[in-house]
Amino acid sequence: MAVTQFNPTCSKTHLHSSQLPFLSRTLPRHRHCTIAPLHRTQQARICCSVAPNEVQVPAVKTSDPKSKPECYGVFCLTYDLRAEEETRSWKKLINIAVSGAAGMIANHLLFKLASGEVFGPDQPIALKLLGSERSIQALEGVAMELEDSLFPLLREVSIGIDPYEVFQDAEWALLIGAKPRGPGMERADLLDINGQIYAAQGRALNAVASRNVKVIVVGNPCNTNALICLKNAPNIPAKNFHALTRLDENRAKCQLALKAGVFYDKVSNVTIWGNHSTTQVPDFLNARIDGLPVKEVVKDQKWLEEEFTEKVQKRGGALIQKWGRSSAASTSVSIVDAIRSLVYSDGNPYGIAEGIVFSMPCRSKGDGDYELVKDVIFDDYLQQRIAKTEAELLAEKRCVAHLTGEGIAVCDLPGDTMLPGEM
Repeated sequence: MAVTQFNPTCSKTHLHSSQLPFLSRTLPRHRHCTIAPLHRTQQARICCSVAPNEVQVPAVKTSDPKSKPECYGVFCLTYDLRAEEETRSWKKLINIAVSGAAGMIANHLLFKLASGEVFGPDQPIALKLLGSERSIQALEGVAMELEDSLFPLLREVSIGIDPYEVFQDAEWALLIGAKPRGPGMERADLLDINGQIYAAQGRALNAVASRNVKVIVVGNPCNTNALICLKNAPNIPAKNFHALTRLDENRAKCQLALKAGVFYDKVSNVTIWGNHSTTQVPDFLNARIDGLPVKEVVKDQKWLEEEFTEKVQKRGGALIQKWGRSSAASTSVSIVDAIRSLVYSDGNPYGIAEGIVFSMPCRSKGDGDYELVKDVIFDDYLQQRIAKTEAELLAEKRCVAHLTGEGIAVCDLPGDTMLPGEM
């Protein structure tokens, strides 16, 4: 830690009402101070939270608390990376917002992000963690574990319950938080409840996030939640919104590898078409095993069309029966893989209806952007399956029209295709 000297001027921090629920739980008798470093690290600036009985000096007035969500513990020590020789080769720090950050999926994901596994060994990050009043203590526990893990690349952690504060300047937004479907809950009710959450988060992103923020929606029903979110964020490019179907793709690769008797790194070009539900279409027609078309390796057409497809569609439900809860670790792995998983349907070359969030084959450009794959083969089976999942997404879109600014909601949903534990 840098050697420091204290600035003698001080004042108590002035709080805005939106911060009170958080601060009343976490800093009941604390003040905030700014510590100016000694000459040898002139460019560094350290902001921290200290209790009056810990440091016997007055606290210095901080900046307007609206401008930055509440930092946590050691992550209030913010250094100028340009002034530290060992970090001069690092890239510019990026801001990553995570909602539902106290949940099991985030508990696996945050440590992957902080370790450098996702963005690289020279990419420092700031984590902005969004919770709720009910989860704020658990969120503090997550921040404590991140402290104890000593990740060099994790330079800042802030926690809060207001998306307008947490999403400030976010360059990536990983939206995990959503209400799970309970016993007896109607699908339309779940769409409306979670739709309200994602409409609000879309408005917050639109107001305060980076204009080129990349958004991955994980909370289910993720396709329609992503649609609601993007419709409420008109200043952010629609193609920047993604819904998570990468886990379905990974599951499909595993099943094909098992059937062919090969390791899963031999399976490529796997696509999931459509919705993250039991109408999704795992595409074996365009997939390859060890460079060969799947149908040349797995010659059991009935297995491909029936057992393989159903296993992928219902894998989440099967896991819940075994595990007693929905997947978390494998979901976090798939989020890491997910940049090229799913795109907004406008301008696609496949004849898919526009204005829905629909999983399609695409290739990453390696810079956060992507392009749709054009050399795709269709047969009657694949087209019929795609039409079914397309119809489901269009029905969901009509059901949430009141949240996307497209009129009055009309719920004419097809048969229930959601799995209670996952959707």
